[in-house]
Amino acid sequence: MKMRCRVGMGALLIAGTACPALAQSGHNTAQLSSRSTSADPLTLEEVLQSSARSAPDIIAALARNRQAEARALTAQGAFDTVFAVDGRSRVEGYYDGTEFAGKAEQPLMTNGGYVYGQYRVSRGDFPIYEDKAYTNKLGEVKVGALYSLLRDRLIDARRSEFRLSANDIDIARFETKATSIGVQARAIDAYQKWAAAGLKLKAYQALMALAQDRTQGIQRQVDLGAKPDILLTENEANLVKRQALVVEARQDFRAAAVKLSLYYRDDQGLPVVVDEARLPDAASAFGALRVDPAFNLEGRPDFAILLEEIDKATIKLALARNDMKPRLDLNGEVAKDVGPVGLGGSNRTPLEVIVGVTFKVPLQNRKAKGKLAETQAKIDELSIKQRFLAEKIRAEVTAIGIEVETANQLVDTTERERTLAERLASAERRRFELGSSDFFLVNQREESATNAAVKLIEARARIAAARAELAAATADEDALGLNPAPTLP
Repeated sequence: MKMRCRVGMGALLIAGTACPALAQSGHNTAQLSSRSTSADPLTLEEVLQSSARSAPDIIAALARNRQAEARALTAQGAFDTVFAVDGRSRVEGYYDGTEFAGKAEQPLMTNGGYVYGQYRVSRGDFPIYEDKAYTNKLGEVKVGALYSLLRDRLIDARRSEFRLSANDIDIARFETKATSIGVQARAIDAYQKWAAAGLKLKAYQALMALAQDRTQGIQRQVDLGAKPDILLTENEANLVKRQALVVEARQDFRAAAVKLSLYYRDDQGLPVVVDEARLPDAASAFGALRVDPAFNLEGRPDFAILLEEIDKATIKLALARNDMKPRLDLNGEVAKDVGPVGLGGSNRTPLEVIVGVTFKVPLQNRKAKGKLAETQAKIDELSIKQRFLAEKIRAEVTAIGIEVETANQLVDTTERERTLAERLASAERRRFELGSSDFFLVNQREESATNAAVKLIEARARIAAARAELAAATADEDALGLNPAPTLP
């Protein structure tokens, strides 16, 4: 990376105008979020724990998960026991019959039919066409059931909705996982950019300190007549240029700290802006992430969601095939009147057992045929998407692995470059102090060493970013700080 240079009065204007603006920006930021008060270096683990606990996107995703669970409860309501009461009485006319009935019906979870129980009691006279309304004095008790033999035997609309709602819960859970992975990956990126900006700031501060330390020595040499006055002006211009670099680096660092505060929050969920005091060293900032080399394709939430969609389409296909079948239902009931004989006569007293059969078949069934063809085509579409997504994921992971390997090599070469540049800069400073080197060359060596240090920071940040991307691509929840899974606060 080339040194960004601003010299002369332009640099003085930058330094003079940027500092008050940054101070005002820092004051406004403090009004919006709390400041970090800890003196310990901020670790990636702390940021990931805070993000998993308090990130609004994750909390919103968990709330959507609860919505899916509530919809499943709604679908399960189709199997609720239903109790009904019916009563009627003739208040005018020749007959004065009164009838009261209570019935409880329970749908079957394993069949499209249901079981029921009923109690009925009547008083008074009924017309002959309502003869079945009569009961004995203590009423009639009846139990019965309807059982589907063909259509609705294995699946029906109620059971399919319940099973689909279970798939929706899984999809919501995988979507929550995908959201969490995305948030944690962005949190890692924000932390590493903050750390890189802070380490660059320290590098530029060290470069500025060299120019400041050299000022007094040059002043003594000028006073003694060993150096010309113009050297003081040249050193001041160089110092201002380095001060401008520090100002710009500090601005980048503060902006990175504000972005990091979106993920690093306090116990109340408020963003925390972290200052320079909590900067970690390069090893802690860029070497903390450890990615598991093992990769399970089905661990990817987007792939798992697609599998759930295929499962949902399969359920709908089974329902469409069920609608193609004729309806054949077997029903039976047992009834017994109890108590003294009523006005209906003694024929109510014996036990009754009734068995019946219902058969119904649609002659064209075009609705079911269309639904069957549509669902089969949907399964074909999802299967093709599944194969392509698997290939895409494998290619993505392989490409990121290559990026990690390349970044490792880049770090090695950049570290050697930094070491050599620092050695040259140190030697050139000694030569300058002994009068064997000129001012231009020693500044050039120092700036080259700082450039190499900044380049090394960027190289380490690059490999850390590649590892974070690999952790997200392989859905490594341990590396992303998602074990245990986030829960609603």
